[in-house]
Amino acid sequence: MPGPNRQVKQRLSELESHLKNENQLLVDVVKSFRSLDRVAYRLGLLKTDQSFAFHVPWWPMISILGTFSAGKSSFINRYIGAKLQESGTQAVDDKFTVMCYSKDKESRSLPGIALDADPRFPFYKMREELDKVSLSEGARIDSYLQLKTCPSEQLKGQILIDSPGFDADAQRTATLRITDHIMNMSDLVLVLFDARRPEPGAMRDTLQHLVGETVSRSDANKFLYILNQIDTTASEDNLEEVVGAWQRAIAEKGLTAGKFYTIFNPDQARPIEDDKVRERLEAKSNADMADIYARVSQVKVERFYRIIANLERTAHQIADELVPGLIALKKKWRRGVAWRSAVFLLPLIGGLAAAGVYGHLHSTPWWNWAISSWQTGMIVGVPIVMVLIWIYAQIKKSASAKISKTIPVTASDLGAERREGMIHAFKRNTGFWNSVFRTSPVGWGWRSKKALRLALSNADRYVQELNNTYTDPSGKQASPVATKEKAAETEKTTDEIADIVKPAEETKII
Repeated sequence: MPGPNRQVKQRLSELESHLKNENQLLVDVVKSFRSLDRVAYRLGLLKTDQSFAFHVPWWPMISILGTFSAGKSSFINRYIGAKLQESGTQAVDDKFTVMCYSKDKESRSLPGIALDADPRFPFYKMREELDKVSLSEGARIDSYLQLKTCPSEQLKGQILIDSPGFDADAQRTATLRITDHIMNMSDLVLVLFDARRPEPGAMRDTLQHLVGETVSRSDANKFLYILNQIDTTASEDNLEEVVGAWQRAIAEKGLTAGKFYTIFNPDQARPIEDDKVRERLEAKSNADMADIYARVSQVKVERFYRIIANLERTAHQIADELVPGLIALKKKWRRGVAWRSAVFLLPLIGGLAAAGVYGHLHSTPWWNWAISSWQTGMIVGVPIVMVLIWIYAQIKKSASAKISKTIPVTASDLGAERREGMIHAFKRNTGFWNSVFRTSPVGWGWRSKKALRLALSNADRYVQELNNTYTDPSGKQASPVATKEKAAETEKTTDEIADIVKPAEETKII
């Protein structure tokens, strides 16, 4: 039975070792993913160098997207309390930057290969995805990705991703592929717009990708839309007009519900002479910043549920989508083999049979020689049988190749990869030794079905364990230790939010 290669086993073991120090529940989830991997290996849906666990960001992941000069870098620097990202009115960084915590006092910038080779990060094997855009594009991975480390306490236990400015003039295929990838993988996506651009309608293509293509997603609630640098409205005191223009623009793209945040960075704001206007803008910005950071503080909890939901979704996808799809493809393949055999193989067999009957009835010399001994029979019969088998194999191969081209990309977030898995599994089911009379896919037996049922059962159990940690439907009083720990955690979260949203001149910079 096929299984993971040594490299996959080693990386999964390393992942379990890292997660064990954080939460044993996540280690159990990794084991459940291993079980789904074994099912997929048997079916041919995964190659030996792949694992479903590699498509899951195991750390809480927050992405910051937006247009050029929307204030993404300054927003990040304000949040982490350190000047990690360069900021300015022009585009200062054209790479996707993954930021994580490090104990080193100095911040470091590492090349894209540091992300491509580590399954714990969301860009594992991104080189292969870039090669799909262009054959040599993967070799330029350092031009697209970088990893930055920082000793900021705010980065502990989570990952931030800063995207290059998203602009209609710079919509390269590779950049869009990475943008879509991080939107799929993120627990929270902050989409920033620039209040200094009074004509949001001019960025129709940008709005379409950042808003229009996300509002219909099943996880659309993880997107927060933020109008940054609202201090620029102070001179004309027209905040409501600017906000209204942006709200109308995004409403045209389908976003008619949800909160639209308005903020600015006091550390970079222009002087506001009117005290009342300044107080009003500061109050609005601080209130919205508190809401945003409160949502950010929930990501670590939401991340547990998101990983379990991914496990459950993968199991359902195998049982309800991929296996039935594979059965349907095999049915089409059998029909293709049948009519090709009727057209090409049966007439040939009929011709050989007719020639044999003719030789027997008329006692032709070649027939008499062929049946004179078993040796002469083998000399004549074996080549004929081998030719017929070769023709039949080519018929099966031709039918398989044609049907493989018709396999559509699934509706899942990993549609392209799932399609590759279906093609690989289909080829395994239509090889030379596979009978057309077998209706069920190779590897789809009682063991696989049992493994899927167990994975779904475990997913429910994991959710119940999380609910026991974060909820108390019965209203029973928690133990003094648990109450004390929860109170300390709540106090810490409240203090963190308060520190973040207070004026920049009072914030201690690392």
